[in-house]
Amino acid sequence: MNHPIAVIDYGMGNLRSVEKALELVGARTMVTSKARDIERCSKLVFPGVGSFGDAMKELKSRRFIGPIKAAIESGKPFLGLCLGLQLLFEKSEEAPGVKGLGILAGEVKRFRPGALKVPHMGWNNIAYSVEHIAYSKKILKDVPNDSYMYFVHSYYVKPKDKGVVLTTTDYGIKFVSAVATDNVYGLQFHPEKSQAVGLKILKNFVRL
Repeated sequence: MNHPIAVIDYGMGNLRSVEKALELVGARTMVTSKARDIERCSKLVFPGVGSFGDAMKELKSRRFIGPIKAAIESGKPFLGLCLGLQLLFEKSEEAPGVKGLGILAGEVKRFRPGALKVPHMGWNNIAYSVEHIAYSKKILKDVPNDSYMYFVHSYYVKPKDKGVVLTTTDYGIKFVSAVATDNVYGLQFHPEKSQAVGLKILKNFVRL
């Protein structure tokens, strides 16, 4: 049976554009605000727009946290986008005292105002992490190194384990723009807004 990909609706995601992009690359999707639907799906996509604290509050109130963690532990492929990547970590400067999902060790930091504008908005390139070439061949298969992606964010992830870093991007500092470990993938950029190369990443995820 061809189980759908769950697009998690916690009241804050850019769901329609992500859903349309996934369908464009051949996925069968289920946008769901019900935690019980996660069990019926083959993969999870976690779009994110909004703030870290509000998102964790919504996930908790909708009883998503346990089922998301259980799905990841069971080996289901998981893709977090933008805030959906940041929520994988333990904490964020955006919401002191609020615990993230804690799937990955590390924290979320804010870009410091300086010569460059915050938020980081627009097109920027991603550079492969040399140490992570095996994962690059999965989610980034046929995506050239230094491809340009579309970003909109004021915060960036800082993993404790450098081994999870998939790509980095320069914006005043070199920050982590994608992570991968086991069945968990996270992208700081928006593949659904990144034209053909972004759709290629989504297609690779669908085919995992």
